[in-house]
Amino acid sequence: MHEYSIVQSLLDSCEENAIKNNAKKVTKVVIKIGVMSGVEPELLRTAFETFKEKTLCEEAEFVINMQQIIVKCNSCLVESTIEGIEYYCPACQSPDLDILDGEDMYLMQLELDF
Repeated sequence: MHEYSIVQSLLDSCEENAIKNNAKKVTKVVIKIGVMSGVEPELLRTAFETFKEKTLCEEAEFVINMQQIIVKCNSCLVESTIEGIEYYCPACQSPDLDILDGEDMYLMQLELDF
């Protein structure tokens, strides 16, 4: 379960930011997970709730926003959101796509209490 190591890195990053900004605690953590990231949202949530104890994130609300797959077609240059594993352009049906978003996980927002 790589979600545990991801959460440990996330908590470390949150604590570093809180300390750097002289915050007493983190009250909210917002992340964005791409549907192609390989990260299981519920396992990540469970890991966060488990490991946040005795950190500055102990009372933090954890918000997960899912990012759909956004592609740009190299044939017709249209940007589209695709569902599931449809690796073709919805506009022209070309399989020649570049993925613009939906593969990564990002820390989007931290709310800190001073």
